[in-house]
Amino acid sequence: MDSPSNATKPCGFLLQGFSEFPYLRPALFPLLLAVHLATLSGNLLILLAVASLPRRPPMLLFLGQLSSIELCYTLVVVPRSLADLASPGLRLGSPISFLGCAVQMQMFVALGGAECFLLAAMAYDRYVAICHPLRYAAVVTPGLCARLALLCCLGGLMVSVGLTGAVFHLPFCGSRVLVHFFCDIPALLHLACTRGYADELPLLGSCVLLLLLPLLLILASYGAIAAALRRLRSPEGRRKAASTCASHLTVTFLHYGCATFMYVRPKASYSPRRDRTLALVYTNVTPLLYPLIYSLRNREIAAALRRVRGRWCPGARQG
Repeated sequence: MDSPSNATKPCGFLLQGFSEFPYLRPALFPLLLAVHLATLSGNLLILLAVASLPRRPPMLLFLGQLSSIELCYTLVVVPRSLADLASPGLRLGSPISFLGCAVQMQMFVALGGAECFLLAAMAYDRYVAICHPLRYAAVVTPGLCARLALLCCLGGLMVSVGLTGAVFHLPFCGSRVLVHFFCDIPALLHLACTRGYADELPLLGSCVLLLLLPLLLILASYGAIAAALRRLRSPEGRRKAASTCASHLTVTFLHYGCATFMYVRPKASYSPRRDRTLALVYTNVTPLLYPLIYSLRNREIAAALRRVRGRWCPGARQG
């Protein structure tokens, strides 16, 4: 590999995608297209269901924002990947400009960071609802929900701009081929001419802000919830209270499980092809699972979805 002193800023990169597996492309394209359309449909249905409710509890407002984030999240990555798969002439990879790569990474990190903060806000909502039910309406007001939603987006945006600037100020040398289907942080760090951990400090700082800080808030909220549930004498009340947290806990586990494995580790442990396969899962499968998890576990969303389906398909009410 070239030395950092000989490194230059590249005019662009090549996203290798899955170009080294031409025999997989005909099967992978319709599969990813079907998953993408199902993800868009599921999250749009959640948004329509939330919008159709005359009264929207705070948790459903947060759920609507989560679906909006997931819609944008998948649109940042998947359409370009599908276009690359549908272009058989791109045998070496799909070219992407330096600026285009930076914008894609910044948007991806901003949306992922906003989701981390939003999951912490949703955990706080559950904490107030279970530990202080009589004060819930006075504490978790629509105004507070709007301010928390704005702070989540601003927090993700600020961290993403700083991290993108730090990564794209690194010297790149040698190959400009990203063994990935989008501009992800580990793939870019793999091409950077860095020899020590100092250049990875921006990534570490971003992980602390986007992952560790919200996770500590989530753990604190659920620690208080667990203590409150132990004090409940009624098994039925305990079960009902716990069931309201099940969907949020499942989504939190999926989001933080993937993010921690991908980003909270040193550059030396990066494996391009393994990480590309995992990224295929967390950019396509997990956004599809979120609407399913919430529509199955949340009675208000399930009822609203039935109303939406009844409006669009009047015959479905009779079935």
